[in-house]
Amino acid sequence: MSVALAYGEFCEKMGAIKIEEHIFHHAKRATIDWFASTIPGGLETPAKLTFQALKEEIGNGASTILPAGQKTTPRNAALINGTASHTLEFDDIFRAGLYHPGSPVISAVLALADANDVSGEHFLRAVIAGYEVSNRIASVMVPAHYDFWHTTATVGFFGATAASSFILGSNAEQTAHALATSASMAAGLQQAFQSDAMTKPIHAGRAAEGGVLAASLAREGITGVLDIFEADRGFGRAMSDTVDWVRALDGLGSYFTIEQITQKNHAACGHVHAIIDAIIQLKMEEEFEIETIEQITIGSYQKVLDICDNPEPVSTNEAKFSAQFCAASAFVKGRSLRTKDFLQNNLKDPLVKNLLTKVVLDVDQKCQKAFPNARSAKVKVRLRNGVELESFAPTRKGDPDHPMSDTELSEKYMDLVQIVFGEENARLLLEEMWTFERITSMREFNDKHFDESRLRI
Repeated sequence: MSVALAYGEFCEKMGAIKIEEHIFHHAKRATIDWFASTIPGGLETPAKLTFQALKEEIGNGASTILPAGQKTTPRNAALINGTASHTLEFDDIFRAGLYHPGSPVISAVLALADANDVSGEHFLRAVIAGYEVSNRIASVMVPAHYDFWHTTATVGFFGATAASSFILGSNAEQTAHALATSASMAAGLQQAFQSDAMTKPIHAGRAAEGGVLAASLAREGITGVLDIFEADRGFGRAMSDTVDWVRALDGLGSYFTIEQITQKNHAACGHVHAIIDAIIQLKMEEEFEIETIEQITIGSYQKVLDICDNPEPVSTNEAKFSAQFCAASAFVKGRSLRTKDFLQNNLKDPLVKNLLTKVVLDVDQKCQKAFPNARSAKVKVRLRNGVELESFAPTRKGDPDHPMSDTELSEKYMDLVQIVFGEENARLLLEEMWTFERITSMREFNDKHFDESRLRI
């Protein structure tokens, strides 16, 4: 049996298999986290310009665009919401796959769940299916895949396709053909990380849209190459080195990777989170004035240097991918870094700018050896009086081995969403999402909560 068909059979069965309550709970956490990023992300420039580019098609369709509730086709909604969800750099992570599953998967699910008016439980099952298929593929494609490719843009197609196929009621063969078709669409280059371009968030939107399209094509009879994953000129060989497709299928359906999701605690690239955590811990444990810092030495894994070594960020996006800026800001703020900490007034803060020049970034072999199974960082500070202080973060706050509690996740959501909807409307939406399985109509859910009259900004 081909890899694509094995995943197709899994998705077809997702409607009937027994799913434990704690798995549904993790799916609800993922969904809440997605809304937390997408609602404010929809008001940012990439999503607004994508909306504008599609303006002739707005109003044609039943799928909801966040946060104001305009309607469009499922593909357009998936593209716009997917772009919005990845803009703030606050979306979830599957650590073992170097991948953000929520942005492509849930964006596609919401678009089709709305158009097809499914229940909350059906919505959650689609989320679980999309996460499972794409997380497994991501985990065997990396680390080699991640040298050049943006996993969210590539593997995200498969998560969105699997989830979309489930929502559309596709059988195993149709889902397999959809996955095979999406394998030839999947793309997204890491060079998008290296500038202030808006391409990176569109990677997630395009993956969500592509998944909706591939699933819809297969429903109409479009066929794909069913051995596209494992074949000599297939996805694995073309975009990675040695891919173990047996491992990608091992235990499929007996456990769910959605239990292993990271919810971000900082509004920055996930590769710098352990650095921020180590600094917050150091400030909690030691008393010193940041004006007395002479040098900050940071040791982490190589990907931190490859992606986040930027000592002179000039824009919000560049700051989120600057280990130096994030470290300096963490010393100044002494808390989790939120979206507001990356605005221009903070980039120009003299204290932050001064500290930024004192950061030395290097590879720590212990951290490198632990990667990608752990994202760790060591921070050493030398003060003017010669005193040296040190802190080590073996993992990130929000990772499966150091998770955010439901209360902390709710606080993150409120921090991001109440600015858009006001406290009462944001809380009403949150309360309903914690009981997602009780929702009988996703269309009614979206119509109730997303309307221009609810916006506060």
